[in-house]
Amino acid sequence: MFNSRSKQETALGVVGSSSASIIAPGATLKGDINSTGDLRIDGHLYGNINCTAKVIIGANGIVEGDISSKNADILGKVKGNVRVKELLQIKGEGHLDGNMHVARLQIEASAHFNGQCHMVTDNNSQESNADLGSRVLGSKLLKPTLSI
Repeated sequence: MFNSRSKQETALGVVGSSSASIIAPGATLKGDINSTGDLRIDGHLYGNINCTAKVIIGANGIVEGDISSKNADILGKVKGNVRVKELLQIKGEGHLDGNMHVARLQIEASAHFNGQCHMVTDNNSQESNADLGSRVLGSKLLKPTLSI
């Protein structure tokens, strides 16, 4: 009553911002999501996420697709590749089955990760997938694993 912040804004950690979007528990969405504001998935998404802010996959959230964002917290399940420009956190019982390209990474002991981890510098995190496809490491040509 005396607090102007909504419960949704407080839960997302975006107090004062009205640009947060939520896919609620029990909801199923098929298709890609593009967002300039924070995004929280508590339902089931069959598609890719392209977000210039923070993506949160709630404990009951499931994403079957690729994620590209500035920051991300995974508490639920993700089956796809993840590209995060700043910090990726896999918390609690979070699951990630896919490759990741991140600048910084935090994985809790109870979380699960199955895939390849590519740590990128701030300069590299700005590269597009096409730029990554032409990078050579030793005698091996690396091709992008993420298609957004």
